[in-house]
Amino acid sequence: MGRVSIAPDLSDWFRANARDLPWRRPGFTAWGTLVSEFMLQQTPVARVIPRLAEWLERWPSPSALAAAPPGDAVRAWASLGYPRRALNLHACAVAIAELHGGVVPEDVDQLLALPGVGPYTARAVAVFAYGHRHPVVDTNVRRVLARAVDGLGEPAPPSTRRDLAAMDALLPVTLTDARVFNAAAMELGAIVCTARAPKCDECPIRDACAWRAEGYPVYLGARKPVQKRFEGSDRQVRGLILAELRAVDVPVPASELTAVWADGTQRSRAIAGLLSDGLAVRTDAGYALPGH
Repeated sequence: MGRVSIAPDLSDWFRANARDLPWRRPGFTAWGTLVSEFMLQQTPVARVIPRLAEWLERWPSPSALAAAPPGDAVRAWASLGYPRRALNLHACAVAIAELHGGVVPEDVDQLLALPGVGPYTARAVAVFAYGHRHPVVDTNVRRVLARAVDGLGEPAPPSTRRDLAAMDALLPVTLTDARVFNAAAMELGAIVCTARAPKCDECPIRDACAWRAEGYPVYLGARKPVQKRFEGSDRQVRGLILAELRAVDVPVPASELTAVWADGTQRSRAIAGLLSDGLAVRTDAGYALPGH
């Protein structure tokens, strides 16, 4: 199955049905695109949109964020989850300000050299902010390719080289068409070709889908390891402690953190993890966000 079989129909569908999202609007900045990609990692779009607007109003450029303490970025991240991303974004802003004159680079290799920027984010910025031609592969794209091209109900565990090559083989030649197809494949996976309840009857490429043609066989291949449940995990405890640190502008005494989580061993392990990741610092008065 090749480029002709899915790219035109999928791109036409996207042009007619794409959601109106801030980062797709004309004039949206490269910095805004970079921030949105950091925020969208493992976070639903509906939660990102209001936080993105607040963030860009407060820090409309990399230099603006770079001038703020990293703790302000962690506090502003609030409920987006995986707060290490906030520190990475702050470090990214500092690098852009110091190495690129405050301008988000458009070269993929330069983007990859920034803190917290991986293969997906680098190509997403290069393509969606600057219009370059690269394959862009996220979880949604991988699922679309697995089903439509490979006839598999689920994608195999990620492989950057394999996944980029698979998308590149389908990518239209022109810059505009390639950009649209990248976005279209992501959109299809997000709202139609979903993981648990795909809407196959609404799919614009259903007649070209190998998985459908083969009768929706059950996936029996390798899977990514399942993440531990959140309730009661160290990740939950870290989040609760970080919420306490975010709530005030002064250090929180260690004695007050005992009320956050009763298990002292797990609480200590969570605090140690926050300190190790740079999300918290120890002071004479207790614990605080970095830069406070």
